[in-house]
Amino acid sequence: MAARRLDLGSSVHCTDAKYGELADVVVDPTTRCVTHLVVRPHNRPEDARIVPVDWATADGPETAIALSATVAEVNGLDRLHETAYLRLGEFPVVDPRWDVGVEDMLGLPYFQAIDTAPIETDPHIVFGYDRVPKGEVEIRRASAVTASDGADLGHVDGFVVDGEGHVSHVVLERGHLWGRREVTIPIGAVERVENDAVVLRLAKDEVEALPSHRVHRWGRG
Repeated sequence: MAARRLDLGSSVHCTDAKYGELADVVVDPTTRCVTHLVVRPHNRPEDARIVPVDWATADGPETAIALSATVAEVNGLDRLHETAYLRLGEFPVVDPRWDVGVEDMLGLPYFQAIDTAPIETDPHIVFGYDRVPKGEVEIRRASAVTASDGADLGHVDGFVVDGEGHVSHVVLERGHLWGRREVTIPIGAVERVENDAVVLRLAKDEVEALPSHRVHRWGRG
């Protein structure tokens, strides 16, 4: 993959048709390399697939991600999202190939009483989670960026990577709809990358002193 920006939400194109969008990226937190891209068809997040980053090419529009594979080949890859029916406090079964990335609780036990006689409740929950390769972490557009002093700075908007997939900068988006600003943070200023979070070595005032520019985003490629 050539050096480029990976903007979360960018359009993704296969060799034979448009596929959808770049939903998340998977990062090796030790080497700080992007190893996989999470691509999903529009309006079908449950069908997201984990694509090796080597499948991304320099072809196509600069604002889009081009893959060297057909739609059928991408659909043949592993699904990202899984669900499990678990008791409260339980965790998905350990898999030697996969770790749990972003997770969410999809359902709680249902409590109801009829004529003061309680119905036996179900002690289980529906647990939704993403599977990422062992030892790696998942970053999505909602992933928080936190300063060294604990301040909430905003969320990840993308990454700048070199030709070998090493992250050189994290793109931080701050503000709200009419006042969004983008700050590009060197990877040397990043303390650690975790599941769904990036923690910086910089305090909030140091980040505010970095150059930024206003962004107007109505959709990507």
